Amino acid sequence: MTPKGEETGTLDERITGALVGAAVGDALGGPVEGYSPEQITERHGGRVHGIVGPWNGDRWRTARPIAPYHKGDGHVTDDTLMTHALVRVYATVRDHLDAYAVAEHLVPDLMGTPRWIPELEAEALPLQRIFLAEKWLVARLHHGHVDPREAGTGNIVNCGAAMYMAPVGLVNAANPTAAYAEALDIAGAHQSSYGREAAGIFAAAVAAACTPGATPDSVVAACLALAKDGTRSAIQAVCEVAARHTDFESALGPLREAVAPYDTVGPDYRSPSLGARRPSRLHSIEELPIALAMLVVSGGDYRHAVLGSVNYGRDCDSIATMSGALAGALGSQVPHDWAKTVAESSRLDLDAPARTLAEVTREVFERDVRRRRAHESAYAALTGTPCSD
Repeated sequence: MTPKGEETGTLDERITGALVGAAVGDALGGPVEGYSPEQITERHGGRVHGIVGPWNGDRWRTARPIAPYHKGDGHVTDDTLMTHALVRVYATVRDHLDAYAVAEHLVPDLMGTPRWIPELEAEALPLQRIFLAEKWLVARLHHGHVDPREAGTGNIVNCGAAMYMAPVGLVNAANPTAAYAEALDIAGAHQSSYGREAAGIFAAAVAAACTPGATPDSVVAACLALAKDGTRSAIQAVCEVAARHTDFESALGPLREAVAPYDTVGPDYRSPSLGARRPSRLHSIEELPIALAMLVVSGGDYRHAVLGSVNYGRDCDSIATMSGALAGALGSQVPHDWAKTVAESSRLDLDAPARTLAEVTREVFERDVRRRRAHESAYAALTGTPCSD
């Protein structure tokens, strides 16, 4: 199935669809993160079909003292906080980014500027909300003064860098190879091994989804053309299973079975195995292959892809962030009522980052054209061949 509107979606529409789609997916997945499909069904009396409240109801502040976050009721999580922070870096630099941009701009943003944090229901530094794998950025780059290109080495290997790489794919819209290279550079400050690889491939997937005429299958093909090691194997295995399903309900079990050999966390998401989140050329994060699989199962339909991601459980806010970004970039409409509730509940203008990034993307493309023409001119002078038109 081809998502409606994908043939005519403008750059602005695709950027808006991807960023709003990612935020809404994040908010829907947050309240059921960490649980299994069976636990989700028992808790909610069936599958989740939209925005729901906190898992522990009004006890959200005290039920899990180590993580007293108001997940639910349309609140975005750290996935969206980090995505919007990266958009702000692009707005400052107004060009392609690298690991040094993370050290010079992203880290100060996280630790120096208070913002409204929906899950805390308070204004606070983003640093006070982000997970340990993201706090690593501050510890290594600000306090440790590590070379930004190598700072990700030693961190927990997880989806922490991948979850906020949609802006990289959008700045490189329709150029998956460039998106992959830029995201790998940026993610070097944050992640290593298959965590860094996933960041590159997710950015490539978003860029591929922006290509006119793109489909879920063409997005997966672009990923497989670039992915390495366990990440490639996991995407191929999981998406082959996904191709045999057209409804997420029947796909939930088979998709988990398909990704299990590549996932290091193990069957109990809240009790990771001793080998969890360590570097490996054989393994992959779980979130990206499952997000791509849900894109395939849904035929690119936003609602179907995101609800499949949410009801999969485990790290479903990040899975839904990724599938939501991809479906939105393909042109599938984000339900207006979901977006409205998330924006109001999270006290965020979900469209503003998209407007900013669209403006920056055009500026970066114009710079790329000038740089390419300068290179062509220099090469032509070296070889005595005429420049291309």
